[in-house]
Amino acid sequence: MATILLIETATPICSTAIEQNGKIITINECSEPNSHSSKLSILIKELMEKANMAYNMLDAICVSSGPGSYTGLRIGVSTAKGLCYALDKPLLSVGTLHSMALGYLSQQPRHTGLICPMIDARRMEVYAAIFDNNGNCIRPTSADIITESIYDEWLNNNNITFIGDGADKTRPLFENKNNVSFDTDFKISATGMAKIAEDLYKKHTFEDIAYFEPFYLKDFVAAKPSVKGLKI
Repeated sequence: MATILLIETATPICSTAIEQNGKIITINECSEPNSHSSKLSILIKELMEKANMAYNMLDAICVSSGPGSYTGLRIGVSTAKGLCYALDKPLLSVGTLHSMALGYLSQQPRHTGLICPMIDARRMEVYAAIFDNNGNCIRPTSADIITESIYDEWLNNNNITFIGDGADKTRPLFENKNNVSFDTDFKISATGMAKIAEDLYKKHTFEDIAYFEPFYLKDFVAAKPSVKGLKI
């Protein structure tokens, strides 16, 4: 039975959990915006104390690999790598949208139809993928500009639920369709990573700690300063 630390920092929610045999034993989260750099290490420390566990009792560290916030992913992955180096433990990674889909299914066991988890990527753009009701990916992750026809292939023949902080962008275009529903209250959590992390550990599907990078999907573009006279 593996004991795995789960780290989710791809969105404004900073979430940590510990799973054993695919089951969550404790969780510690913070929804304070832009708090990842100051809160993540504290959340992990408190998590270990709540579980009454020493760090060397962990078998692996699993981190959400993206897509999502550039800064959040960078902080999560660098923290996970640091723990793996210090503890000599393997690194696992889980796609953020896959984790969201499984997390939603665990909360809604009677759900039928497809699930489209979405992460806000600013303007009318989202990071999205589509999963069936068993959590299998049937449309890979991409950066989508939301239009009326972008999901026609799946909307024409299926019920589909849009979840996540990007789902509100789809509502004006799709809310009149009878086969569409929205769950914008769904919150991403490290708990959605548990089953995938356990499967990866059993299969020894480990990441190269030295070379692993998050799945940013889009290149990071620094915003131009708004202060008059300041140049970059």
